[in-house]
Order: sequence, then structure tokens, then C-alpha cells
Amino acid sequence: MDVSFLGGPQPQRGVGVVAPFDFALDRELWRWMPDEISLRLTRTPYVPVEVSLDLARLVSEHETLGEAVMALGASEPEVIAYACTSGSFVGGVVGERAMCEAMNTAGAVPSLTTSGALLEALEELGAKRIALVTPYTESVTESLEEYLAEAGVTVTGRAFLGLTRHIWKVPYRSVVDMARQAVVGAADALFISCTNLPTYDAIPQLEAELRMPVLSANQVTMWAALRRIGAHAVGPYQGLLLDPPPVRHVPTLEGTREFPAIHEIPISDISKINEISEIGDIPGVPEMERMESAQQTQDVQTVQPGEWAQPSQPDTPTEEQEGWT
Repeated sequence: MDVSFLGGPQPQRGVGVVAPFDFALDRELWRWMPDEISLRLTRTPYVPVEVSLDLARLVSEHETLGEAVMALGASEPEVIAYACTSGSFVGGVVGERAMCEAMNTAGAVPSLTTSGALLEALEELGAKRIALVTPYTESVTESLEEYLAEAGVTVTGRAFLGLTRHIWKVPYRSVVDMARQAVVGAADALFISCTNLPTYDAIPQLEAELRMPVLSANQVTMWAALRRIGAHAVGPYQGLLLDPPPVRHVPTLEGTREFPAIHEIPISDISKINEISEIGDIPGVPEMERMESAQQTQDVQTVQPGEWAQPSQPDTPTEEQEGWT
């Protein structure tokens, strides 16, 4: 068979990702990627420690990060992201910045972490008060709260599962139930922590129900990494990702460059989110199509241009997550 007429493959730009050894959500990260960009992933070495502050410190050691970044360098990524929330907040704001500097030195490309990306996203949204959801134990959750407080962000409510392993197995329903429990005060946004916790399909439902921006660890990591190289993350009905934003100046190793940034969300886009019907389970993209067809039958709360509607009263939380100990 003559294939001489075939073109391609098209050149692929690369986003490097350093993940902890137990990371199991590669496919979720890919869902935020535009077609012309590929992920290049590597993992930190295995250590026989369950999810805890001790593990967070082990998987974020500078020597470990440096080796992972150098390995990724062979595939020539344009940016490298450290995809671990606890590993990047355990050392506080100063520790997170030191991690980025160590990665920059080892890889000679712009680098970022999940926790740094979270602060970047909150700043873009103007969010200073957030509700917090984590799969962690109480001690790890409190460490995240301390990191946020150091950055000037107040946690208005929280919910956590107390897990030390198998976090990637948590179903969307448990994530949604925790979110309903966490949003108890006046919050500007909701953050769902841990890059090993599935969130992609839960984000649209939660934004529709809670009437506020919903951020997740994997979402902000991919969002921040892509905008470092002038690209835009893919995520239907996710407020942080709505519409290609205007130009913003972003620091890089070579100096300041112009990249897209998030902007005020217009009323037309808020309506797209607020009109989505509530779905108990969200198995995937096919559900998104049914949500679009159902949105015309839903009552929505009237809002002013550029504003999010007020949070609705959360439903009575279920007992489903009691099995996670």
C-alpha cells in the first residue's frame, strides 16, 4: 500500500508532568489538553508510605524533583508541572517557590506546582474566601489550610474523607456530597484538592448547583501549565476555562511574555452553567450532551453581568462517605 501521500504527524508541543508514584489519573489530565499538545509524564520513585505529611515531604524533595525534571528534558517539554497538591503545599509558600526554582534549574524551562497554580487561579478569579474539599486526613487538610492562610486566602468551610490510599477510586458522588457539606458560608469559590481525586465531570454539576467557580487540583495545574505556553485548557462548562481570555503578562525564565489570562465572565456564559440540570452521577462526556438538551427546562437564578449567583442551600449530606476511613 502506497502511503507516500500521507502527511504528518503534526508537530506536538509538550507539557511535562512530574507526578507522585501512586498517581493514577493520567487520562484525566489528558482531557484538559488541546489536540496539538501532548503530555510527557514521569513519576517519583516508590516509597512504602501512605498518604500523609511524611509522604508529601518525601515526594517533593529537591533531589527527587531534579532527577525527574532532567528525565523529562529528553522529550523537550516547553513547561513542566509538578502535579501534587500536598507535596507542593507542605513546605508553605516559601517551600513551594523553592520547589519551582529547583525545577527551573534542573530543566531550564518554566516550572510550576499544583499549589502555586491554585493561588494563581484564585488571584485571577479574585477569590479570597473559599470552601475546601480534600480526600486527606485531618492533619494534611489542616496543612493545606495553613498554606492558604499564609497566602491570604480564608477557608470558610471544609470537608475531608480521611483517606491514606486508593484516593483515585473515590466516585464522583462522594466528591459532590463533600462539596455540599463544605459550602456552608459565604465563599467566592470551591477548591477540590489532590491530583489523585477524580473531578473533571463533577466540576460542571457543582458550578451549576453551588453557583460559584469550582476549581480542582488537576484543573488548575493544566490550566496554569498551558497558559505558560500560550495555550488554552479544554473543559466544557468549567468557569475557569470559559472563552479564550485576553492577553496577560506572565513571568518566564526568559523574562515577561504575553499569554492568555482569565477575565470577567459574561452573563451569557454564566447562564450556560447555571441552567444545567442536576445529575446525581456523571459517568462522562455523553452525560454532558444530555445536560445541554435539558438546560432549557430549568429555572435559573437571575444574576447581573459578570457576577456569579448566590450559593443555593446545600442538600442534606449523605452518609455515603462514612465507609472511607
